Amino acid sequence: MQNIHPKESYAPCLSINGSLATITLNRAASANKLTPEDLGVLRSHIQAVNTNAEVLVLVLRAEGKYFCSGFDIAEVIKSSQIKGVSFGEMVDVLEACRAVTIAVVQGGVYGGATDMALACDFRLGSEATEMFMPAARLGLHFYQSGLERYVTRLGIDTTKRLFLTSEKLDAKQMLDIGFLTSLYSDQKSLDEGLHKLTISLVDKAPIALLGMKNSINAIARNRADAKAIDALVQQSVQSGDIQEGALAWQQKRSPKFTGK
Repeated sequence: MQNIHPKESYAPCLSINGSLATITLNRAASANKLTPEDLGVLRSHIQAVNTNAEVLVLVLRAEGKYFCSGFDIAEVIKSSQIKGVSFGEMVDVLEACRAVTIAVVQGGVYGGATDMALACDFRLGSEATEMFMPAARLGLHFYQSGLERYVTRLGIDTTKRLFLTSEKLDAKQMLDIGFLTSLYSDQKSLDEGLHKLTISLVDKAPIALLGMKNSINAIARNRADAKAIDALVQQSVQSGDIQEGALAWQQKRSPKFTGK
């Protein structure tokens, strides 16, 4: 297992164990609020995952009662990044991560952190989960890519409801609007659900798994490149994995994929 701990002990840390990587937010005492320094650390961790061909799944989780309370508005003002460019760029990098991403939203998620969770491919929550987007209440116009993520994933009406009213939603409401992929009763069942989902993902053929994650995101953003998608289709058709998948299906056994 590889563990990457930044010099600042409360900065997000990364651990890699075979095909599974985990980024953990460590500022439980401040509701895992992110600092300007954390943004660079998170981007560095995601880059480490992108360059590790063995990693298929990246889990984003947090210590303590809250998942994340987002970026300190005082830091936004101080750095004159009123549009949230730096934070938004970090979230864009997360959305584009090569691996399949899972946000484990065990508690409250607020502000920009809601976009960070939304950028992940799956979002698992517990009954303790809640969210709200206070941008309008704080006088902040949210950055474009974040608004696009909300609209393409949750729809225009839900996006207006959350951004323009700053309404707080509980876990069941978050599931109903599609923010949460799955909802679990408590931390134990949440961890079990995460384990089950992770096992399901890492058992899949890497070329198809990662290629389709990328293609689906591009289609959702209306940025699909037909030639690029066809190239991924051809890569999968010509791979050894598709032969192994067909043979395993015939023999009624679990396939052993290599990503080649």
